[in-house]
Amino acid sequence: MRSETSTGPLPQSGELEVIADYACEIGENPLWHPMERRLYWCDIPTGRLFRYDPSTGVHEQCYAGGVVGGFTIQSDGSLLLFMDRGTVALWREGAGIEVVAEIAADIADEKSSRFNDVIADPRGRVFCGTMSTEKSKGRLYRLDLDGSFHLLLDGIGCSNGMAFSLDRKSFYYTDSFAHEIYLFDYNMQDGGISNQRVFARFDEADGLPDGATLDADGHLWSAFWDGGCIARLTAEGSIDRKIMLPTGKVSSLAFGGEGYTDIYITTAGGNTKEEDGPLAGALFQVKAQTPGLPEFFSRIQIPVASAATGEKQVRKTIDSLPRKK
Repeated sequence: MRSETSTGPLPQSGELEVIADYACEIGENPLWHPMERRLYWCDIPTGRLFRYDPSTGVHEQCYAGGVVGGFTIQSDGSLLLFMDRGTVALWREGAGIEVVAEIAADIADEKSSRFNDVIADPRGRVFCGTMSTEKSKGRLYRLDLDGSFHLLLDGIGCSNGMAFSLDRKSFYYTDSFAHEIYLFDYNMQDGGISNQRVFARFDEADGLPDGATLDADGHLWSAFWDGGCIARLTAEGSIDRKIMLPTGKVSSLAFGGEGYTDIYITTAGGNTKEEDGPLAGALFQVKAQTPGLPEFFSRIQIPVASAATGEKQVRKTIDSLPRKK
């Protein structure tokens, strides 16, 4: 496919800079690639991936395919794409290889859903949520290193932003439709989560808590869909700092750049700019007062014998899932 490229940022608005505007319908999953020193992000429904090199100012569309709900960076630098119908695909420059055809044979409802937010844990597993459908509520799965999926939570309205605490003993998890962020005890050895409690609850006026990340001081940050901002939360779960954006549907954020001192922010509404504003769907950047931290690499073991030729490798995981928790 032909990539769309552009050099140089768009005009600035105060301290907030518009990096690129690809009119994303649902811009999401900003993620700094430390090996390439570039930021990647996606547009979920159109299946487009983009990347931005701050050293040159060049940004481009680098992939287009099926729906991409989220992605992680593998330890070898490739991207693990979490798509629809339980599909997970490995992507390298110039090649996409399907590696997981279905979550499991006994989860028929997932065939009409898609993944949404995903995050790699300290051991390289991936926590990945699915969207609600007319048939079922959303779920949270854990993809283990051997490629097996394990159901962690179900009955979720809109599975969203996740993060791990600095001591790696706690796990933050967002249900946007519930207007809540939860805190769990996290066992790094086996990837288990337990002892769910409400960390933060938001009013309708705040918007929906969406994507999340942690800064180097251990503060959780959340994007707010229909809230027009990103916000830092205190240890008690209250908002103590906001950065406002010129569009309402703010979807996610990530730290990146030299020393992780830049905050990159994705937005949605590029297909409804007349309602959501001329910069809806754009990628923004702002300097952070407190730097962030690198995200963990995923380390999922994937058969890639035919990666060089681009042949499709399909791995169906038939796993015994636990009951609802």
